[in-house]
Amino acid sequence: MSGDERERLAALHEYRLLDAPADDELEAVVRVAAMVAGVPTATLNLIDEHRQCQLTTTGFEGGDSPRADSMCAVRFQTGEFTYVRDASRDPVYAANPWVTGLLADVRFYASAPLVTPQGHALGTLCVFDSEPRELDPGQIARLKDLAQVILALFERRRQARENARLLAEAEARQELTDAVLETIDVAVVAADPTGHLSMFNRAGRAWHGLDADASVDPEELADRYRLFRTDGVTPLAADEIPLLRALRDGSVQNAELVIGAPGHGSRHVVASGRAMAAPDGTPLGAVVAMTDVTADRSQRRALERAHADLAATIEELRRSNTELEQFAGVVSHDLAAPLAVVNGYLELLTDEYGGTLGPQAQKWMGSATRAIARMQGLIQGLLTYARAGSEPCRREKADLGDIAQQALSDLRDSIATAGAEVAVAGDLPRLAVDPTLMRQLLQNLIGNAVKYRHPDRPARIEVAAVPHDDDWLVTVTDNGIGIAEPDRRRVFEMFAQVEPGARAGHGVGLSTCQRIVERHGGRIWAEDVPAGGTAIAFTLPGA
Repeated sequence: MSGDERERLAALHEYRLLDAPADDELEAVVRVAAMVAGVPTATLNLIDEHRQCQLTTTGFEGGDSPRADSMCAVRFQTGEFTYVRDASRDPVYAANPWVTGLLADVRFYASAPLVTPQGHALGTLCVFDSEPRELDPGQIARLKDLAQVILALFERRRQARENARLLAEAEARQELTDAVLETIDVAVVAADPTGHLSMFNRAGRAWHGLDADASVDPEELADRYRLFRTDGVTPLAADEIPLLRALRDGSVQNAELVIGAPGHGSRHVVASGRAMAAPDGTPLGAVVAMTDVTADRSQRRALERAHADLAATIEELRRSNTELEQFAGVVSHDLAAPLAVVNGYLELLTDEYGGTLGPQAQKWMGSATRAIARMQGLIQGLLTYARAGSEPCRREKADLGDIAQQALSDLRDSIATAGAEVAVAGDLPRLAVDPTLMRQLLQNLIGNAVKYRHPDRPARIEVAAVPHDDDWLVTVTDNGIGIAEPDRRRVFEMFAQVEPGARAGHGVGLSTCQRIVERHGGRIWAEDVPAGGTAIAFTLPGA
């Protein structure tokens, strides 16, 4: 069944005419239709999904018949008047059982469809005879008029039923409505078409400290009922009062004001309402409902102050972080120079007096040299970390494969010494990145993979990338000693080390990597490799 047919049937059933006796007026219209056409028989047909119901007839005994047998069902949904002089000679109707003699011997046939204002065809006003006949234009026009009269009677009957229902519901609700208005914590106020007050409910009376006074001029409402703008000081102008705005504009939504009734404190409210009109359009006035938002607005102001304080704190943290990064860079640089001098003197002492020093002194000299080297490595790591956060991130289209090869060139000696094998996938993408920071990132990750290789197997490292939603997922995978699951988040913290006693690094490298990735709008994490080892994965925006 199509949607149009479902709507048509719904309209038909809404009138509640099927299987109900026709009233005298409908019977009279059908009789007049027969007289207009000059025929002995006429019927008012309603057609539902399965049948033709002859609601009232003249000249014969009516009844129900299958819709498939109905002559009227053939064309009634076109909305056009149908007229056949001799149905036995018409190819559309010649085989119909109302024509063939099975149900009747119809020859002359005419029908005016009953179409509602919404376009739904309910049935027809049908006139017919067993003899061929003609209709003149005047007769056709009158039959169409009678079809409209029938529709008007249908609608009057439906409206009377609806009005009775509405009246009963209104009467049943009136007592409840009055009780609700007097118990709800929403102020309801109403005015007549001239803007004079006509009603306050209980909350309205309590909030204003007064009842509705119809004698107050609309221009004086703000003064009489202490209505202010949201600053609680400026009185509302007459054209700002929500009730009068609704009356003037048809509606008002979420208008805020303050009610400052003497002895009742200030109350911040939000008002919404609309003008009221009778079914015929006659203005009835306006009604507005007001909700108390005093506590909410107080909390909002507190939140706004808190947000302002938070924004100031964030800005101060940004400034502090910038100063700390600058401080780390300056201090690290200033520490590096004296350490280089100390290391130089240790080398001179070793060169000049190494042969005369005893075993204990040589051990001390070695420990001092190693400590200086470690300190220099830590300083270099701090400088790198500071630069990764403070220097501008200058993005340009760059080939990750080329950047990876540059990082391998920087690590050539350490890779050769470790006997490591590093494979860079040939399909690495071109992305908008800072080439210097990206080279540093890959150099750190590949260098870590070489440094933390497994002692019992040759080191193998692979750099690859695959599309990941709108980003690219880059991985540096090794077969080294791996990172235990509890430590995979901690290793990205500053100075964090998986094995502090091994003193293999300073705990700055992965923190620097994280900072570089985040400055590119990505994220970085560590994953386990089923065959043993670690995969460091990070995302880079594809656009």
